[in-house]
Amino acid sequence: MGDFEVRPWGTWHVLDEGDGYKVKRIEVRAGQRLSYQTHAHRSEHWIVVSGVATCVLDGETIVALPGETVEVAIGAAHRISNLHEEDLVIIEVQRGSYTGEDDICRLEDDYGRTEALRH
Repeated sequence: MGDFEVRPWGTWHVLDEGDGYKVKRIEVRAGQRLSYQTHAHRSEHWIVVSGVATCVLDGETIVALPGETVEVAIGAAHRISNLHEEDLVIIEVQRGSYTGEDDICRLEDDYGRTEALRH
């Protein structure tokens, strides 16, 4: 399988990747959330597998249940939060000219990682 990383909020695991796309399994622990961020080179399509995803997309809150999806356009500010007791599992499909981990501009972060902002 592909890359795997433990983050303060949970884990991600690359399931597949190729020219112009990457597919990840993201697990967000209860009560945790990812940074509020943007990407310059990729869009994201989230599919909720289990749990409840509370997503912020350009300031609008969207609650997605298992089987529901959320579309994140290139450049849109976004965040996934797990406000529930059950772990949240999402499949993320990234599409774009570049899907590297360094294509993240953090706008807010609960874990002190905003000092590494890229613009």
